[in-house]
Amino acid sequence: MRVLYYSADLDSAAWIPGLQAALPAAHVELWEPGAVAADYAVVWKPPQQLLNEQTQLKALFNTGAGVDALMKLQLPTGVPIVRLDDAGMSVQMAEYVCHAIIRHFRELDGYEADTAQGTWSYRKPRSRLDFPVGVMGLGVLGQRVAQAVAHFDFPVNGWSQSPKSIAGVQCFHGREQWDEFLASSRVLVCLLPLTPDTTDILNARSLSLLRPGGYVINVARGAHVVDADLIAAIDSGHLAGATLDVFRVEPLPPEHAFWTHPKITLTPHTSARTLRSESIAQIAKKIAALENGQPVAGLVEAGRGY
Repeated sequence: MRVLYYSADLDSAAWIPGLQAALPAAHVELWEPGAVAADYAVVWKPPQQLLNEQTQLKALFNTGAGVDALMKLQLPTGVPIVRLDDAGMSVQMAEYVCHAIIRHFRELDGYEADTAQGTWSYRKPRSRLDFPVGVMGLGVLGQRVAQAVAHFDFPVNGWSQSPKSIAGVQCFHGREQWDEFLASSRVLVCLLPLTPDTTDILNARSLSLLRPGGYVINVARGAHVVDADLIAAIDSGHLAGATLDVFRVEPLPPEHAFWTHPKITLTPHTSARTLRSESIAQIAKKIAALENGQPVAGLVEAGRGY
């Protein structure tokens, strides 16, 4: 068995030995143009040339939960695309989102600003019932986030393309329930996959439907948000602010208005990092399953984009 590895961002010096150790019967190597035909490819943001040359792949593994970069390429017909379905990312995402919600709800950002100026301040406690949290996207990550938020006694709404049932979460689905979901939420968490249908989904209209004093947390992809519309909604007073971990251009350009906006908190795409050991173990297990003709989780439907 031959396995190729390629990543535009990650460290091949660590991934290739890890994959080789997890797949001792395979030959694992870094992809280079003209590489010998392989059975499997493990990739992150690969070039089109890799897909064009590798015509005998049994499956293509994406080393992340989001496959939007792959969807921009001409994918090989009939080759299963397999994404990571957790690999340690869901608990990180739940931590990040809960921290952002609680920081806003408890006004810890305000206390931080006050103490930086030597001010001893007090704010009246707020009711969780006034801060229903809406989670957009109820896949593996979204479900973990929604359930984690519910543990802190916030009302939780969830929205997905297809119907879902999650304990402790009021679930909405489809375009017919989109407006109702937004109007029922004050804190909005975006965990949607990026597809043509979800690009620019957080725009002037959708943001206006959130409850007054709303707050946006985006941990999915930057292209979900129309940047100017988000800033306008905050500056108008309809939204209280936002926590953003992802951006249309990364790193975020130094001239971007997000950097200096007093009501926007930024982090550098770090809400849920790929954990190498967990990812390698999952990929190796799935390759073994495919070799034995068994089904695997995380299969991507190219027509849906996730």
